[in-house]
Amino acid sequence: MSKYTSKSGKERFVRTAIYVFLTALCIIWLIPFVYLIFQAFRGESTSMVTYIVPKQWSLVNFQVLFTETNFLKWYGNTFIIALCNAVLQTVIVLCVAYALSRMRFKGRKLLMNIMLVLGMFPGFLSMIATYFILKLFGLTSENSVPGLILIYAASSGMGYYIAKGFFDTIPKSLDEAARIDGASRSRVFFRIIMPMAKPIIIYTIMMAFIAPWGDFMYASLISFGHEQAYNVAVGLYKWLDKEHINSYFTIFCAGGLFVSIPVTALFMALQKYYVEGVTGGAVKG
Repeated sequence: MSKYTSKSGKERFVRTAIYVFLTALCIIWLIPFVYLIFQAFRGESTSMVTYIVPKQWSLVNFQVLFTETNFLKWYGNTFIIALCNAVLQTVIVLCVAYALSRMRFKGRKLLMNIMLVLGMFPGFLSMIATYFILKLFGLTSENSVPGLILIYAASSGMGYYIAKGFFDTIPKSLDEAARIDGASRSRVFFRIIMPMAKPIIIYTIMMAFIAPWGDFMYASLISFGHEQAYNVAVGLYKWLDKEHINSYFTIFCAGGLFVSIPVTALFMALQKYYVEGVTGGAVKG
């Protein structure tokens, strides 16, 4: 009996220690977000200050953000890019993943190995070459929005791994039975497989939407020198240089808070499917 009690007490201690650690970790992660909220509603000064809690609460930063800056234009650019990329990338990734999961053709293994190796190299290695190619087609500066959509969607097929792993968990007998009944490949894909693949579809949409939403590197290069073509990441970053930070710091915080709302809401609403997509796609590779 004493041995059982000792074991139970040890397990309780370990569980409590884990909860304390995770709670502390959550608090640390939330500190920047709480600071952002407080500064966004600070009304007594627009520059950086040494305290966190505002002495005067105000909505003036949001008023300036929406009426006296190009934030809404940047927000619109970002939303268009993210939405188009979510549609294009989801279609491409799911089609590539299904083909590599179900079909057996010459060069399949080689193709998968090539995409695996290319995926190990960071995308920014090709930034300069990509910029000059887009510039030849007039897809930079004021036309950077379609240029960025092309960049994000162009190589999306190489991110097929999670989706392929999910499709591998769906029995191939379903495809074979439908094919025997006379269904085409496309009919099997859209009418049988897709309804069963809701978690991976939502996961792919979320990843495709979030990635360009906060991108800075490519967006700053492709839209360089044309303020109307910025996305929110590039536009807000410009307010942090030494010429603007004293006048725009609290406005920057208000913009950062507003930018985080759609992504946070999307993730919270679809978290269940996100987890199912990740875990389902990680079973097989």
